[in-house]
Amino acid sequence: MSEPIALANRLRKNAKHLRKWARRNDISAYRLYDRDIPEYPLAIDWYDGRVHVAEYASHHFDDEGGHRLASALDAVRDALGVEAEAMFIKRRERQRGTTQYERFADRAATSTILEAGLQFEVNLSDYLDTGIFLDHRPLRRHVGESARGADVLNLFAYTGTFSVHAAAGGARSTLSVDLSTTYLDWAERNLRLNGLSGPTHRQLRADVTAWLAGEAPRSSFDLIVLDPPTFSNSKRMDDTFDVQRDHVPLIRHAMRTLRDDGTLFFSTNRKRFRLEEDALEGIQVAETTHRTVPTDFERSKPHRSWELRHSPYRARR
Repeated sequence: MSEPIALANRLRKNAKHLRKWARRNDISAYRLYDRDIPEYPLAIDWYDGRVHVAEYASHHFDDEGGHRLASALDAVRDALGVEAEAMFIKRRERQRGTTQYERFADRAATSTILEAGLQFEVNLSDYLDTGIFLDHRPLRRHVGESARGADVLNLFAYTGTFSVHAAAGGARSTLSVDLSTTYLDWAERNLRLNGLSGPTHRQLRADVTAWLAGEAPRSSFDLIVLDPPTFSNSKRMDDTFDVQRDHVPLIRHAMRTLRDDGTLFFSTNRKRFRLEEDALEGIQVAETTHRTVPTDFERSKPHRSWELRHSPYRARR
């Protein structure tokens, strides 16, 4: 069997299984394939009739003229029954410096997807990421289910998807903090899409680490979502951020804004991340990765997650 045929067959098999699962769970965007076949290092996502293909940097597709990649994309189109204009292809490489924030197209191929009865705007063409992290779907649902009557803080909020789930779940208030005006405007559009926009659901443009260390209000939130980038070197920041190096002070500062009986949801996509629990004295830590990785990401397990709470015996300051 030729390699393109093997790729097409794998995609058909995955799609048949996952489409039924997605319909049962009220989902219209999900991962179909994630480097299942080593010779095809691609991540392929379905977005309600359109297909997003991320090519991981690899020698496999570095042949002259890109013929191997072209044959792979032909196999994807054939297997999923989509036209070329419904496919969006990007190359995912290690991001350095400010390149991780740059546009690499200006087509504005935007549409909306459905998740648990909520709508979200996605842009499949203009940025490396599309506006929603599909692997965090179960955690978003859990935040929504936990948010009734809560004041919710969404740090590194990106396009505000956690805030939308929290607001839909009956949160008393949400505050989405991010350094990017583009993403905060996107977050506001996501809230409006779902009829949730208003003065109790706010966006704040700020460097999260500096804001937490300085102006963030103490003991003001019942739920906090903390999903920081693996690494950041934005020209708008005073310093670099590395989640392995910086997670302990980041978590400690975030916990100062959490009420005594509140919960902080922490997650990271960094491979081989090690949570330094010994440095988090006074904080109860429980890993929840087994509950937050969805069916379509079980093979790749792209993130780890924890729930953190104040120890009931911590010294009151």
